[in-house]
Amino acid sequence: MYDNLLANVPTDLWIGGQWRKASDGGRFEVIDPATEKTVASVASATPQDAIAAVEAAQGAFADWAARKPRERGEILRKAYELIMRDAERFAKLITVENGKALADSRGEVAYAAEFFRWNAEEAVRNVGAVSRAPSSGARIVVQHKPAGVAVLVTPWNFPAAMATRKIGPALAAGCPVVLKPASDTPLTMLALMPVLAEAGVPAGVVNVIPSRSSGKVVSAMLHDNRVRVVSFTGSTEVGRMLLKEAADTIIKPAMELGGNAPFIVFEDADIDAAIEGAMVAKMRNMGEACTAANRFYVHEKVHDEFAKKLTAKMGSLKMGNGLDEGVALGPLVNKEGRDKVIELVADAVRKGAKVLTGGQTPAGPGFFYPATVLTHVPDSAKMLSEEIFGPVASIQTFRTEDEAVKRANDTEYGLVAYLYTRDLSRGLRVSEKLDFGMIGLNRGLVSDPAAPFGGMKQSGIGREGAHEGLMEFLETQYVSVNW
Repeated sequence: MYDNLLANVPTDLWIGGQWRKASDGGRFEVIDPATEKTVASVASATPQDAIAAVEAAQGAFADWAARKPRERGEILRKAYELIMRDAERFAKLITVENGKALADSRGEVAYAAEFFRWNAEEAVRNVGAVSRAPSSGARIVVQHKPAGVAVLVTPWNFPAAMATRKIGPALAAGCPVVLKPASDTPLTMLALMPVLAEAGVPAGVVNVIPSRSSGKVVSAMLHDNRVRVVSFTGSTEVGRMLLKEAADTIIKPAMELGGNAPFIVFEDADIDAAIEGAMVAKMRNMGEACTAANRFYVHEKVHDEFAKKLTAKMGSLKMGNGLDEGVALGPLVNKEGRDKVIELVADAVRKGAKVLTGGQTPAGPGFFYPATVLTHVPDSAKMLSEEIFGPVASIQTFRTEDEAVKRANDTEYGLVAYLYTRDLSRGLRVSEKLDFGMIGLNRGLVSDPAAPFGGMKQSGIGREGAHEGLMEFLETQYVSVNW
């Protein structure tokens, strides 16, 4: 099944434009979550390898930063074109190591490539300013300089998009990078490296170091004074630890952390549209997304209709190996992830939740869990305060707008919220009251390379995408001068 697909996928470290073995010879296995079979053995970087990658990036920094913005932009544009040329190969590779259905993987590849096209245009938008100080009369000249070597740490749920969302703006800004992909899904980024080289990215500008010793490897880089930016996507718990380490050398952090997204359906909502939006917000990547709808708050007047229609939709999803056409629900990424979903559902049911569909783990190999809908979920259920990270929708009812807002905001997270109403004034009013960095108003999808992606509270620091994404890799410099 895998031979042709994996035949040309590199499995060593990519440092300074060359493939290298790990310094201690260490390797780790990559598992197909649909079959639980080993599909590849990948080099596992050591802290020494990490420092070598930082050195390679620093060595490439001056030349890359000095390139004309248009030149950097053209290379990014070429990278976009080459990814789209190889889109089907990348989609199948994502499915093999991540498990998501092939249709979902194809969408991710297009989304991932778009970060290169968007940032090809942002590369030439590094605009400064000139003004005159009111008191002294001196000229204030402001420019934005590349910050320096950036360490990028990415998760397994979107192995292509979470990396290109960081690589694109970093390269557009003039920064070289060292990427540490998730050990569950390192193959996609390793396969991308020959494509970036073909696009014209110079040796050392992008380095990739998979590792099973993630903490030690990242820590070594964060304590190297040549590293000036750390961009991380992952859990809030790990984000807190990285922020503490980044403080030791005052590294500029960009953190896209956990979420606990509410999905609010008002009594005047278009229920069919809300169902379609719910399927996207909940089931994209099997619910393994920080943007996934976690808590469904449905007005009591439309609860029964919404629950019935959502159950029908969720129950009709075909589950199986993501490589098979027609499959909409692949396996979760690993046993630990599936076991957590099992535990959260069991906890809710013990406390009184009612299962409308799903809820039973299938037999056989693979980390599968069916699409599941729960109603009568009690406030004490752990799934209301923790990220489910699986295909489970928990539904509660509400009566008033203020009640919905209060319950939606009752979380340490503040990444994204969704709401459905036909009343635009209500939609905008409620959006302003919600303490979330992104709002899906009558939409189940908020991710877009042209939009500033990020959260409030403990869901992160900074933004990815839009012009803000470029600014995360730039430092502002002001020159005071008279003329």
